[in-house]
Amino acid sequence: MGNKLVPKIILEGTRLTHKTDLAFVLNEHPDLVGPRKYRYHSPLISAEWCGFTDHPWGRGLINYNPDEHFKAMETYATWLRLFELQRHYSWIVDRFHLSTRHFQKHTHGHDVDFTDLEQRLRTLGFHLVFCFRRPDSFAAAREERLKVSGNPGQYDDLGALIAAQDTFRDLVRTSKLPTLELDVSSGDLPALAQQIADWMRSTGGLYTPHP
Repeated sequence: MGNKLVPKIILEGTRLTHKTDLAFVLNEHPDLVGPRKYRYHSPLISAEWCGFTDHPWGRGLINYNPDEHFKAMETYATWLRLFELQRHYSWIVDRFHLSTRHFQKHTHGHDVDFTDLEQRLRTLGFHLVFCFRRPDSFAAAREERLKVSGNPGQYDDLGALIAAQDTFRDLVRTSKLPTLELDVSSGDLPALAQQIADWMRSTGGLYTPHP
């Protein structure tokens, strides 16, 4: 292990589980990236970017159509190669391959095989944080999100989100990555980020692993 802070964290979970909020907090957390005297742009990426279509809330790495599978896998391969070429840097990822597995399995009946990708992510030191919330906390979370959402319809069916959380958890538990299951029901972002930082320290996840 070196002494350069290079945490690599993938945040996964259903909608309304503070993944994006936590990604921004983690990307500036002094225990993860060191003290900062000014703000700069550490990598923060997402498989939720809808880069396959030219309209908002279109298709991308998670919700691609079956005929776009090759493009999606090529994009994943590109991200992975970039991670490997810049292994001595921090990466915060807001949704990634498990979100793809979940969507493709439940929408198109295809369970994407990410075995090789996960092994290479593990070699690089990536850690997985599964963000979940208590079922009785989804309604309040939706009310808060509706104040700012540009696409409120995606939060109409809370029952579907709660059911999806259970099936998502099943996928998370098949992952080969070091995993933290994080209850975000409190909405206390600083405390939740600190919990992640403490866990990363305890697992050695703040530094580049030996080859």
